[in-house]
Amino acid sequence: MSQGHHLPSGWVTFVFTDIEGSTRLARMLGPVYRPVLHEHRRLLRDTLTGTDGAELLTEGDSFFLAFPDAAAAVRACLTAQRALAEHEWPNPDATPRVRMGLHTGYAEPRDGEYASPEVHRAARVAAAAHGGQVLCSAATARHADPLPDGVSLLDLGLHRLRGFDDRERLFQLVAPGLERRFPRPRTADATAHNLPTQVTSFVGRQAERAELGRLVEAYRLVTVLGAGGAGKTRLAVELASGTVEDYPDGVWFVDIAAVTDPGLVAFEIAAVLGLRPEPGRPMVDTLVEYAAPRRMLVLLDTCDAQTAASADVIGRLLAGGRGVRVLATSRESFGVPGEVVWRIPPLSVDEDPDGGGSDAVALLLDRTAVARGGRAPEPAEQADLHRVVRRLDGLPLAIELAAARLRVLSAGQLAERLDDMLGTLDAGRETAEPPPVEAGWSGNQQDTVDLVAAATGAAPPTPATRAVQRSASERHLTIQATVTWSYRTLGARSARLLRWMAVFAGPLDLPTVQWLLDEDPLDPLSVLVDKSMVLAEPHASGSTYRMLDPIRAYAARRLVEAGEEQSARDRHVAWCRHALDRAHLGPDGRPVTLSLYALDPLANELRAALRWCATGGSARSGLSLAGDLDQWWRERGLAREGRLWLFRLYGRLAETGEVMPDAELAAAYHMHSLHAGADGEFGEELRYSQRAEAAARQSGDRGLLARVLAGRAAPLVDMGQFAEAERICREVIDWAYAQDVVGDALLAVYNLSELLWRRGALDEAADLLAAARPVEASRPAERGGRSVDMLLGMVALARGDLVAAHEHLLVALRSRMSHGYLGRACDTINAIAVRCALAGDALSAARLFGAAQATRANLRATPGIYGPYWSARQTELRRVLGDEAFDAAYGAGAGLRLDEVAALALHVEHPDMAADSPRFGGQTRGSWPAFEPRSTTG
Repeated sequence: MSQGHHLPSGWVTFVFTDIEGSTRLARMLGPVYRPVLHEHRRLLRDTLTGTDGAELLTEGDSFFLAFPDAAAAVRACLTAQRALAEHEWPNPDATPRVRMGLHTGYAEPRDGEYASPEVHRAARVAAAAHGGQVLCSAATARHADPLPDGVSLLDLGLHRLRGFDDRERLFQLVAPGLERRFPRPRTADATAHNLPTQVTSFVGRQAERAELGRLVEAYRLVTVLGAGGAGKTRLAVELASGTVEDYPDGVWFVDIAAVTDPGLVAFEIAAVLGLRPEPGRPMVDTLVEYAAPRRMLVLLDTCDAQTAASADVIGRLLAGGRGVRVLATSRESFGVPGEVVWRIPPLSVDEDPDGGGSDAVALLLDRTAVARGGRAPEPAEQADLHRVVRRLDGLPLAIELAAARLRVLSAGQLAERLDDMLGTLDAGRETAEPPPVEAGWSGNQQDTVDLVAAATGAAPPTPATRAVQRSASERHLTIQATVTWSYRTLGARSARLLRWMAVFAGPLDLPTVQWLLDEDPLDPLSVLVDKSMVLAEPHASGSTYRMLDPIRAYAARRLVEAGEEQSARDRHVAWCRHALDRAHLGPDGRPVTLSLYALDPLANELRAALRWCATGGSARSGLSLAGDLDQWWRERGLAREGRLWLFRLYGRLAETGEVMPDAELAAAYHMHSLHAGADGEFGEELRYSQRAEAAARQSGDRGLLARVLAGRAAPLVDMGQFAEAERICREVIDWAYAQDVVGDALLAVYNLSELLWRRGALDEAADLLAAARPVEASRPAERGGRSVDMLLGMVALARGDLVAAHEHLLVALRSRMSHGYLGRACDTINAIAVRCALAGDALSAARLFGAAQATRANLRATPGIYGPYWSARQTELRRVLGDEAFDAAYGAGAGLRLDEVAALALHVEHPDMAADSPRFGGQTRGSWPAFEPRSTTG
C-alpha cells in the first residue's frame, strides 16, 4: 500500500474508517487497548496491501484512504471487515467494531492532499455507519459495478448527511462473513420516525382517535388494551403518524412481538433508535442516557409478548427524562405508576344516532372494493354487509378476512355461508346450547377447575354462565367461519402444517417446526406466512412463527376433524419432554444447577401437553412432565394447580388401564404429598406420603425409597407431631447412610435440622448441616435452593450471632433469587427481617416482614414450621415501634415486588460495619435478646 507517494485524480473513491465506541473501549480495556489498536491497524494495512489505495491519514483509530477505482475500494473494505471478524481478539469485549464509509467524486490532489467537499461527504457517510457496517454513496454504488460474486449493495433509502442540505442515497455492503442487521443510519433526517407505511386506508374510529390523542397529550404512558385482532396497532400507528411534528427527536415504532427473551426488550428499542451495545455497560443504561435529554414518542407494539420486561424498560425511560412519552399496545396492562389504560372497543356495527354509517360496514365496504379491483359493492348488497359485520362482532381482523373472501363471493353468499357454519348458533336461535368445552378445546385454553367441584361433580352451569359461554362461542365461531375460506385455498402440506402448529400454545422457531413435522417445512410455512395465517417475526437469532388465537382455535378443530390430533399432540408432548431435559443440562450435556427460571417460558406449552395427557394422551407421559415441574409448582404458588393435574392424570390412568411402573407411581405420589402440604391439605399430604412409600418399597429402588421416606416427616410436622417427626427423620438418615443413598435423604436432613432448631438443639443442628453441605452441593436439583445456608442462618439467629446469620442468609437469598426459588426466598427475607430486628433496625425489619408476607399471600404458601417464630418476632416489633409506625412500615413493604425487597434485603448493612458489633465485644443493639424458638413441646 502506498503512503501518499501517488494520489489518484479524477474520479476518486474516498474511504474513512474508525472504531465505534473507541473511547469507551479504551477506558474499559486500559493497558490492553494499545495492543488491540495496534493489531487493528496491522490488519487494515495488511488487507489493503496490494490495492491501489493511498493512505492519506492515520490518526488514533481512524484511517483515511483514496482509491482510483471504486470496485477496488469496495473489495478492500470487504476484505478488511472479514479479516477483523475472523481475527482472534483477547476476549469478545475487546473486539473492535470498525465502521467504514465510501464516496466517489471528482477531485484533484494539491500539495499531497485533497481540498474537496467530496472528502467531507465521504466522512459523513462513514459517520452514518455502525460498527461492522460498510456504507457507500450512490456515486460509489454506480462506479463499483459490477460487484464480485455473492456481494451486493442494499439500498437504505435517502438520508440527509450532517452538514449537507441535499439527501444522499446510502447503500450497505452485503456479503458472506459480514453482519447484515444494523440500526438505521446515523443521519440528520428532517423527519425522525420509522412508522410502518400502511398500504390500506384507515377507516373510521374518529371518536376513538380523538380520545386517545387527548390521553397521549396529557399523560406520559398510555396503554391501548384489547384482544387480538381488535385493531390496536393500526389505531396507534395512525395516531402517532399525526404527531411526528410535535416530537423534535422522533416518533419510533418498536415491535415487542419479535422479542423472545425479556432481557432483549431494551436491545430492541435501542436498535430502533440507532444505538448499539457498549462494552461493559447494560443496554438499558445506554438507552436511558440517550433518551433523557430528548423529546420523543416511543410506540411499543404487542407488549404482552414481554409484559414485565417492557414495564421495567418503560419505567426506566420515563424516570430518566421528562421529554419521553410512551404509547403501548398490549393485551394486559403494565401496572406501573402513571399508566393510563385505554381499552379499544370493537368497530361500531350500528349506525350513528346522527345518521352516519357504522365504522364496521365502512371498513368492509372499503376492503371489499380493494378485493374486487376497485369496484364498490352493489347497493343491493348493503343489507347483507350489515349481516356480515354483525355476525363478526365488529372485530377488524374478522372483517379484513371476510373482505378477502368477497373477491369470489357476494355479500349475500358470504352471509349465508356464515349462517351455515354456525349451525345451531345462527341468528334467531338464541336458546341454542353452546358446544361442549372439550370439543372446542384449543392449545391456549386455561383450566380453572375447582378441586372440590372436581371431586364431587360440578353443578350444572347457571343461565348466566350459559350466556357467557354462548357469547364467547359465537364470537369465536364468526372468526373461525371466516378463516375457513382462507383455509380452503391451502394445499395439502400447508393445511397440515397449520393444523399441527395449533398444538403449540406460543411462537415456534424454525427448528421446532421442522422437529414437529420431521421434514423440511420451508415451502408450506412460506405459504402460510404469505397468506397471513401465520405471522413471521424476524429477530437477530432467527425468525419465529405464531398464529393469532382465533386461527389457532380454528386449526385445532380442523386437526380433530382430520384425525391427526393423537399424532400431533403426542409429538408436542415429546417436544415438551425434550425441552425439559434441555433445561436441566448445560451446553456440554452435563447436569447444571436447576434454575426454575428456565421452566417459566415452557409453562404454557407444558400446560397444553398436560391437558392432552389427561384427556386423550398418555397419563404416564403426563406424570413424567408434571414430575419435572415438581419444585416449580410450589415455588410459583401453583401447588393447587399441580394437584389438579395429578388428579386428572390419575383419572386418565384408571380410565385407560395404562401400566405404570411402581417407581414412577411412587415419584408421582411423593410429589403429590409435597403439593398437598404446601396447599394446606395435611390429611391428603399424609395419605399420599403413605402411598408413595408403599409403591417405592414395591419398586426396590433404594434411592427413591430414601426420597420418599425423607418426606414422611413433613405431614407430621404440619399436624404438630414434632417428636414423631424427629424420630422418623433420624431413622431415615441412619438408613440412608447405611444404604449409601444419603443424598436422596436430604429432605430428612432439612426437616430434622428445623426440628432441632425449633427445640433449641442448636449445636446438633449445626453439626448435621455442616455434614450435609457437600451433599447438597453435589445435587444439581437441590443446590440452587441453598437450604443448608438458610438453616445455618436460622441457627445463628437463635444463638444471637448476627454476623454468621447475616452471611448465611444473604448467600441463601442471593442463590434462591438467582435460581427462581421464589417461595423459599420469602422465608429467607423473613429471617433477614429477624436479623434486622435483633440488630435494632426495627423499621427495616417491619418493612421486610410486610413484603415477605405479601408475596407469600400471592403464592398462597403456608407458613410452615417457622410460622410461630415469624409471628412472635412481629408481635415484639409492634410492641417496640407502636401500632402506627409498625403498620406504616409493614404496609410500605407489602407494596414492594419480590425483586425489590430482595435487593433491599441484600443491601442490609453487615453487622461488622457497626461500632457495637458482637464480633468486637459489643452487645447486640437494642433490647432484643437472642430468641429461643421453642414454644411448645412436640
